[in-house]
Amino acid sequence: MNLARKLRNFGELVVFEHTLFSLPFIFIAMIVGARGWFGWTLLALGLIAAVSARNFAMGFNRLADRRYDALNPRTANRPSVDGRLSVKTMTIFVAANAICFVIVCRFINPLALALSAPFLIVMASYSLIKRFSWAAHIVVGLSLGLAPIAGAVAALGEIPAWSLFLSAGVTLWVAGFDLLYALQDREFDQKMGLFSIPSRFGAAKTLTIARAFHIAALIFWALFCVFAQLGGFAWIGACVSGAMLFAEHRIVAGGLEKINRAFFTINAWLGVIFFAFIVADSVWTL
Repeated sequence: MNLARKLRNFGELVVFEHTLFSLPFIFIAMIVGARGWFGWTLLALGLIAAVSARNFAMGFNRLADRRYDALNPRTANRPSVDGRLSVKTMTIFVAANAICFVIVCRFINPLALALSAPFLIVMASYSLIKRFSWAAHIVVGLSLGLAPIAGAVAALGEIPAWSLFLSAGVTLWVAGFDLLYALQDREFDQKMGLFSIPSRFGAAKTLTIARAFHIAALIFWALFCVFAQLGGFAWIGACVSGAMLFAEHRIVAGGLEKINRAFFTINAWLGVIFFAFIVADSVWTL
């Protein structure tokens, strides 16, 4: 197998383009912590840490879920189950990214290094928790919600209160759209004895819970703006994010077959747009 094909398989394994969900919030925290540009060194280290952490989390998830993914028609063509990537190869991939993440944290600062192992444990736990608790969606959210804390630690060497509010918002935002995405597997989860909010409470209640999560996320993002003492552009960014989440729920309410459109399009852009407004807020006063 040539290198280009193997790289494509790894990219498909971890759905590399979805790194956009977490990257903006790492850099939002770094910009707010540094009160502006945080330097090329931290940019490079932040990128490597974010990518390696997500590769580890997704690789571990695919490795742990091989048996279930092979039985689910929606996931049966993933490289982890169709023979394109062996268990040995995926194990090496997961271990290499974990090691890379820890090494990069070592070069950031002592607190980043101290938090590296606990962060990896949280990110790996989703695949196991969904075997006995429907609260696994919160763990998915927390896995990405750690990103703002990581960004603040990188820029400041500490965990300020505003980063916790930003993190809580990201956690609930991700948990909310993960609920919508999980609606596609409700019947499969019930059949296989896997725990999820859709399989436990049904579609209608899941939509209500997802809306509640997203409303709470906006409240936490507002608190982030208050505690970080941000200006008008940041508040506009939070409001635009709220409008995007409202649109997401309107799309899904029109039929569950539209979930992928809501999941992949709106959520991928939300973080990027919020980031752009935070950058504007750090440059101009409104």
